[in-house]
Amino acid sequence: MEITPEMVKELRTATGAGVLDCRKALEAAGGDFDKAVTALREKGLAAAAKKANREANEGLVGHYVHMGSKVASLVEVNCESDFVARTEEYKTLVHDLAMHIVAAKPQYLTPESVPAEVIEAEKAIYRAQLADEKKPANVIDRIIEGKLAKFYEDTCLMEQPFVKDPNVKIKDLINQHIAKLGENIRIRRFVRFAVGE
Repeated sequence: MEITPEMVKELRTATGAGVLDCRKALEAAGGDFDKAVTALREKGLAAAAKKANREANEGLVGHYVHMGSKVASLVEVNCESDFVARTEEYKTLVHDLAMHIVAAKPQYLTPESVPAEVIEAEKAIYRAQLADEKKPANVIDRIIEGKLAKFYEDTCLMEQPFVKDPNVKIKDLINQHIAKLGENIRIRRFVRFAVGE
């Protein structure tokens, strides 16, 4: 199948990948758009994983103040270079993250940043809820792990579904931008303010 410039352009618009990468992905997929998108995403995520250990000391502090000025957030998002930090795509990402923090009310950055005593308290609540269940201990433990995963999704920024696209978690959104922009990106810290809280 002939790969036309229009096909390459469409794939490039959808994925943000380079022209040559799009052409190669379409050729490898026999012109199948969805297969080419999947291949580029897999390649991008693999590249993102390689970049994840690189230093990220540049970046921006983003902010979002909701209408009525009753709730707002600040978020520090780091990248490797000032050049990337000045791009519109990066600025949009930082703004979207600040807006997400206002809307989704995360308490922690990652599951690893949740204090051990908070996790133990949650597990104790789940055990109490399941006390009347006549299930083996290993089944109870699996149920508790599932409830804990849901707790992380509700309270940890990196595990939350992105408010603009609930099919994408924040950690995946960051990885997509690492792949697109070619630099490591990290959310260093955030704070959410609400009047009266």
